[in-house]
Amino acid sequence: MRNKVEFVFMLFLLLVLSISQIANARIAPVTYPVRGKVIDKQSRRPVGYANVFVTGIPGKGASTDSLGVFRIEQVPPGIYRFEASCIGYHTVSTSEYIVSASTPFIEIEMEEDANMLSTVVVMPSPFRRSLESPVSMRIIGLQEIEKSPGANRDVSRIVRSYPGVSFSPIGYRNDLIVRGGSPSENRFYMDGIEIPNINHFATQGASGGPVSIVNADLIREITFYTGAFPANRSGALSSVLDFRLKDGNPDKQAFKATIGASEVSLSGTGHLSDRTTYLFSARQSYLQLLFKALGLPFLPNFIDGQFKVKTKFSEHDELTLLGLVGIDKMKLNTDEKGEDAEYLLSYLPTINQETFTLGASYRHYSGKHVQSLTLSHNYLNNRNIKYRNNDDSSEDNLTLRLRSVEQKTTLRFENQTNLGQWTLREGGELNNSIYSNNSRQKIFGNSGILSIYETSLNIFSWGAFFSSDYTTANKRLALSAGIRMDGNTYSSEMKQPWKQLSPRLSASYKLTPQWTLSGNAGLYHQLPPYTALGFKDNDGIYLNKNLKYMQVLESSIGLDWHYEDRFMVSAEGFFKRYNRIPLSLQDNIPLACKGNDYGVVGNEALASTANGRAYGLENMFRWQASGRFNLVSSFTLFRSEYRNRSEAEYISSAWDNRFILNMSGTYNLPRRWSIGGKVSYIGGAPYTPYDIEKSSLVEAWDAKGQPYYDYSRYNTERLPNFAQFDLRVDKSFYFRRCMVGIYLDIQNITGNKLKQADVIMSTGIIENPSAPVNEQRYKMKYLKQESGTILPTLGVTVEF
Repeated sequence: MRNKVEFVFMLFLLLVLSISQIANARIAPVTYPVRGKVIDKQSRRPVGYANVFVTGIPGKGASTDSLGVFRIEQVPPGIYRFEASCIGYHTVSTSEYIVSASTPFIEIEMEEDANMLSTVVVMPSPFRRSLESPVSMRIIGLQEIEKSPGANRDVSRIVRSYPGVSFSPIGYRNDLIVRGGSPSENRFYMDGIEIPNINHFATQGASGGPVSIVNADLIREITFYTGAFPANRSGALSSVLDFRLKDGNPDKQAFKATIGASEVSLSGTGHLSDRTTYLFSARQSYLQLLFKALGLPFLPNFIDGQFKVKTKFSEHDELTLLGLVGIDKMKLNTDEKGEDAEYLLSYLPTINQETFTLGASYRHYSGKHVQSLTLSHNYLNNRNIKYRNNDDSSEDNLTLRLRSVEQKTTLRFENQTNLGQWTLREGGELNNSIYSNNSRQKIFGNSGILSIYETSLNIFSWGAFFSSDYTTANKRLALSAGIRMDGNTYSSEMKQPWKQLSPRLSASYKLTPQWTLSGNAGLYHQLPPYTALGFKDNDGIYLNKNLKYMQVLESSIGLDWHYEDRFMVSAEGFFKRYNRIPLSLQDNIPLACKGNDYGVVGNEALASTANGRAYGLENMFRWQASGRFNLVSSFTLFRSEYRNRSEAEYISSAWDNRFILNMSGTYNLPRRWSIGGKVSYIGGAPYTPYDIEKSSLVEAWDAKGQPYYDYSRYNTERLPNFAQFDLRVDKSFYFRRCMVGIYLDIQNITGNKLKQADVIMSTGIIENPSAPVNEQRYKMKYLKQESGTILPTLGVTVEF
């Protein structure tokens, strides 16, 4: 591995030196013009004679003309925010933009100030807050998306620097674990359209996967909620990731080609007409080559694509079309030798998945009112196949053939009304969800016979919400109250929306211009996975009709201090109480504690009797100087516990790491170099010992191909703590018509290893061949397990 790191490092230096020879031929430093427009947020009319400045470059700015258009000349390349001010309007700071040869046209929205206080900044980036979510909300800009060490521009890895977010050092997965909740408790939205999962090779019924399906080239910024969820975002118990995509460039056509950690991609932006702009991206992975080089026995491969088309019919009407598609294939590398490979090959299936989301959103601006109507459809087709000993020469060796399809169509309406100090939102949605499963699976206890499982489910659901925000005239006190109701046709219990009533309340008070005290309390609901709702017995009867909406009661209180837009320090305490959590009747553990491996979760008999709690304290420090450096540090101390019934004792959940420490920073050096590092330290996760007696049975092992857990000793053991250091170096070359960027990203540069519990597996030798078939046992062996490897990545980006 050390030789691989040295080779990648030398290749990085060679590329830098080669391009430097070309770059040194230019006579003067390259600068770029920036064009944009300032408009009134409500009327959509131009704001003339406003002042627009580049944040971080004193004196660099321009004024808008009578049509609201501005042009700032000779801006050095880099990542900047822009600030607009005008008498009669609140001063506003934009999200981050990359200034280069392909700098987009920048549209800035300004709100009128009823009190004519032109010096009030209502969006002090990057620490701006929402009235609905004054706590538990973070804004992630382009600087972090583009250059986060160890993340390789993967969204699920970028958010790990923030409070409450755990990571698993075991395996190559992107499971998002927030505030002690399971990976299935997160929801994802892209420009207001729900995305079922943001990772390739998703675990059906949960989430996760080895790599993100979302191309970071198209993202403007991310709003990350770990609590205090807005009323118009449904189904989240642990987090909401709200992506805001860039708009297409109305001035010119621009393209970006990238060779990254696991894929090669091409993205583009431009316009189809004076009123229509577009974005697109297409990616092809070479992850299978990387995994093969690392000696892994499974070889994933994926293709994905993404687009956004936006048409402005007038100043007041616009239509956005959005699409996201992923095609995943994972085959087994049966040529890989060794006991570790033998174990993984004994149970991992081949996987084929196709997923897509299509959506259309129409928005109408009507003075103080903004209405939006959204229609979307998402689809997942999941197919897994497994043969015993990976021998597909005979159907007698088949242990699993699964095909499972999920579809959801959503029609959603929302209206927002701005009434000075009051903001009102109301809306509703209708959904049609279809789930089907046609599977053949060998299950221990069925005497080696393939269990035939077929189901089809069609559910209509509905939701309605209302929220109201109020801010005092002096901006010191902000209050927000909201309520949401959801229901569906699955059962008589779920048909009654008042049983899924979700009220929430937030408050924020500025003790001083720098100190703010905030709090939130809310009740949130989530529908169990379709794999659970559609589960049937051999007679075709739905076994889980008694399931209810999962429920969490969450409260948070936080205190933060910030100095302008540079420093921010915060402390936040949270408490979550879970109810109605599905309990596995076979294993007697909550369904929420499963789902951190490939495959399917929830296709078993369940009861809504489990409950749990998660509580903790989060601290965060953020220091940012525009164009120079960015530092984010967070520490979370928490507990996550479940119990299978209300009178039982609490036990550690699968996500109870106890503490998380992350420190990530990037510093911009002279001559367009930047260097970044990230330190992560996480407490050991609990684990359950294996049931040796059950696992050694020939029928049991042949059915599953891996050991069985002893759930009577659930999570009684704990892995050691784990620390990891990631390093990233970037070098950018700016030319008049293009930009070339090269980066070297090394994950776990110190090569730390996490020692895990020994795995037991079959030797293939039957110890008692003369015994009855149901009593025969394999001779077992133990395998030492540890994870953690140095993973170097060389990336090249070309914008033109």
